[in-house]
Amino acid sequence: MAGSYTEVSMSYQSAIEQLNSMVPELHVAGNVPRRKFSLNEVRVLLEELGEPQKRFPSVLIAGTNGKGSTASTLASILTEAGFRTGLYTSPHLERVNERMRVGGVEIPDEVFGEIFFRVEKAGQELVADGKLPQLPSFFEMITAMAFCWFARCEVEIAVLEVGMGGRLDATNVVEPLVSIITDISLDHMEWLGPTVGAIAREKAGILRPGGVLVRLPQGEEVDVVLDEVQSSLGARLVPAGRYLPAEGTSGSYQVQVLGSVVEIATPLTGAHQQRNVALALATAVELAARPEFAQIRPEAIAQGVKATRWPGRMEAIQAMGRSWLLDVAHNPAGARALAVGLNTVMRDKTRSLLVFSCLRDKPARELAEILFPHFEHIVLAPIHSPRATALEELAQVARSVGTPWEVAQSVEEAIDRAVEADPATIVVSGSVYLVGAVRRLLEEKVL
Repeated sequence: MAGSYTEVSMSYQSAIEQLNSMVPELHVAGNVPRRKFSLNEVRVLLEELGEPQKRFPSVLIAGTNGKGSTASTLASILTEAGFRTGLYTSPHLERVNERMRVGGVEIPDEVFGEIFFRVEKAGQELVADGKLPQLPSFFEMITAMAFCWFARCEVEIAVLEVGMGGRLDATNVVEPLVSIITDISLDHMEWLGPTVGAIAREKAGILRPGGVLVRLPQGEEVDVVLDEVQSSLGARLVPAGRYLPAEGTSGSYQVQVLGSVVEIATPLTGAHQQRNVALALATAVELAARPEFAQIRPEAIAQGVKATRWPGRMEAIQAMGRSWLLDVAHNPAGARALAVGLNTVMRDKTRSLLVFSCLRDKPARELAEILFPHFEHIVLAPIHSPRATALEELAQVARSVGTPWEVAQSVEEAIDRAVEADPATIVVSGSVYLVGAVRRLLEEKVL
């Protein structure tokens, strides 16, 4: 018998509190940050849970930028084609439940709480029995939970976004039908390596011997590494370039998929999204060649792209009598993509304002140099994270860039100050935490 509403609510809240106590997954030895990576530990945990990751086929997606957009687009296509589709992404904007969806629906609170305590109990027992040296990390817990839920829901395919890197990421315990690598740039260098080539090698760790790799050409340093890894594993390359529109195309465009010409109209804003959509299209066509996915048809592909929802990525919102644009750009490549996109979505640059913050492991000065000159005014906001860059440091960065700025002492105050400045457009960017907090508050204002 199901528990009462109060029992379910308490179970879920307790799960969230315990998960939050695991964040951040940063362990400091001296001044050197380390992150807990151990595929063997993840495998031990999953074996104890009945190896749920082996009960559904999957597509695995690694990269620096565009992973989530590609994953959400592909999952939407597969759902439209009639498949019970699991989608696992990270990080979340507002609620941790967002990270795992089936058919576009988040895992319910009561199921979340139930599965959390099942996984937690398994971890505790494995540590007590000496089979694990330590308890699972936040990301290992969430990944195991997603696999358990997908298996319970009997998903017919799961689209999985890598959390960080690829080779040692907890998601990399699956045996993917297809591996996708999105655009790679410098990010998380303290864990993945100091160059894009080194980072590309970590991302390429999701590729399997004799496997399938979907990707697009990138810079020479990245392409050389990916070509080398692909060749050494005897993997087959599926180039996605044929699904890109002609250069300079904006809005919808036509491509040929599965022998038919279809209209591609993604709701995701920004020219950079064309690359992510192309990767999703190429993967859908690759899957359609398999008998078990033969029901993927051209019309489902077109409708799936059109139905994609991926909040916080150049997302336009009307609230408090203002036009808002929310974008989670939190690394230089993402910031540059946003800067380019502003040219098409921001009509009056003389009356524009940016609400900004970032984590301390991000290059705040570089982000500011890319974004701040596009705005008339900057509001610096605090974010609720132990990894947040201090407001004093953000102020020093803003001072060096030269764009007029001010400091807010809370996200709520940042929103109020932005509205009081009476800009034509308010952009919020620099941190997933910030965008999530602002989005949640603006949704309350809209209702």
